[in-house]
Amino acid sequence: MSSAAEILVVILAIFLAVFLIVGIILAIYLIRLSAEIKRIAETTHHAVSSVDSVVSTAAKLASPMFVAELVGRYVKKFTKSSKKGK
Repeated sequence: MSSAAEILVVILAIFLAVFLIVGIILAIYLIRLSAEIKRIAETTHHAVSSVDSVVSTAAKLASPMFVAELVGRYVKKFTKSSKKGK
C-alpha cells in the first residue's frame, strides 16, 4: 500500500470514530428525551382525567339546577298571574 492510501485509511478511521462517538451521544440524549416526553404525557393524562371528572360532576349538577330554575320561574309566573286574578 502506498503512503497516500495509508494516510487516507487513517483519516477515514478517525472520521468513523468521531461519527460513532457522536452517534452514541445522540442516542443517549434521544433516550433521555423520550423518557422525559413519556413522563410529561403521563402527567398530562392524569391532569386531563382530573379535569374530566370535575367537568362531568359539574354537568351532572348543572342539569338539575337548570331544571329547578325553570320550574321556579314558571311557579313564580303562575303565582303572580293567580294573584292578579283575585
